[in-house]
Amino acid sequence: MGLTSDTTVYVMAAVAAVCVALLVWLWPRLARQGLWQVLGRLAAVGVTQVTIIAAFACWLNSSYQFFGSWGELFGDVDTAPVGVTQAAGRNGEGTLTGVSAKGALIQPSGDGRLSKVSGLPSGPAAVNGRVESVKVIGRRTGVVDPAYVYLPPQYFQKAYHRQRFPVIVALSGYPGSIFNLAQYLRVSQTAGQLQKSGQMQPTIMVMIRPTIAPPRDTECVNVPGGPQTETFLAKDLPQALKSVYRVGHDASSWGVMGYSSGGSCALQLTMRNPGVYTTAGALSPDYKVKDDPTTGNLFGSGLGRVNRVNGHDLMWRLKHLPAPQVSVLVADSKHGERGYPQTLAFIKAVKAPMRGASILPDQGSHNFPTWVREMPATLKWMNQQLTFPQDVVPRHPRKPGRTALRASGAESSKPATGRK
Repeated sequence: MGLTSDTTVYVMAAVAAVCVALLVWLWPRLARQGLWQVLGRLAAVGVTQVTIIAAFACWLNSSYQFFGSWGELFGDVDTAPVGVTQAAGRNGEGTLTGVSAKGALIQPSGDGRLSKVSGLPSGPAAVNGRVESVKVIGRRTGVVDPAYVYLPPQYFQKAYHRQRFPVIVALSGYPGSIFNLAQYLRVSQTAGQLQKSGQMQPTIMVMIRPTIAPPRDTECVNVPGGPQTETFLAKDLPQALKSVYRVGHDASSWGVMGYSSGGSCALQLTMRNPGVYTTAGALSPDYKVKDDPTTGNLFGSGLGRVNRVNGHDLMWRLKHLPAPQVSVLVADSKHGERGYPQTLAFIKAVKAPMRGASILPDQGSHNFPTWVREMPATLKWMNQQLTFPQDVVPRHPRKPGRTALRASGAESSKPATGRK
């Protein structure tokens, strides 16, 4: 039985029901005075409570896909196959072809629960676009992480067959999943609607989770002697996507967004890696990475710990380091979220050449309804910062030393301004 299967949920619910029935049946026998009767009552109540909580947890996990398998729940995660060095090509229709378990940095992963996501594009890809379920192989880190990739209709149209497209990477919170990004945050559905109505230029959306070593929350940090999450998201992921999809090769075409800890990660990646991501959208983020029971020790020990801690404190970076040339948008609600004062302080601290914008609704909570409401404005703003068309795909393989052709197109649009 899979961790997320309906069978597991039904079995756990049945076990909980049996435990409740046994508790009712045994209680008169355990009601007598005596040590063994007292211990029996405690054991019966404890076991019943555990089974009820386990059944509820299985149902909740099946609905929200926090952990996709028993292995993820207990920390037994997939690792990259030995000898990953290059990726296979892609045919004119955008279908993954020639993918082998040994050579490709992007591999198809079957349905990946896409069939349970409502509102995904269907029909001809050149008319409605398409969402693919894939696995991303980290060449440097050895990480294997699931992802959904939304390809806009233009990706499959002949008029755009030599164009590279801008990319927005969407990150889930902890312990969220790519299913949450597709089903509850509705990343691809919102982007598709905005692009169809002309409010957003054709853009590839990549939905991925930053939790590369579940159940540990690594907060997009390269943990000394542990998971290298920042390397995976800042180096492995772009390399893998560029090897298979027609995505822009310049940082001006790459943005990253997320909600909750995924929004914190988006800010961290952009401010720490401006040569990779130049635009960030952060919904209800934090501005400093801290150790907690879900993260463990993220920064190691010794003389370098203080520098590593400060390096992931965005307010410290804005005060002590040159501001990166990036654009960031932060969203927080005045009433209903605890991070509003920190968000105002961050907006005030942004300085040139860094640019800031904000979405500050009066009411909202730390949940999907709030983030879904903020998504259209976030995507439209981010899209305005990215450039399109991107690099033209060469008609023939480039010779050594020959630079890629550049297509004339819109550069970054009007600058974003911080709203206080």
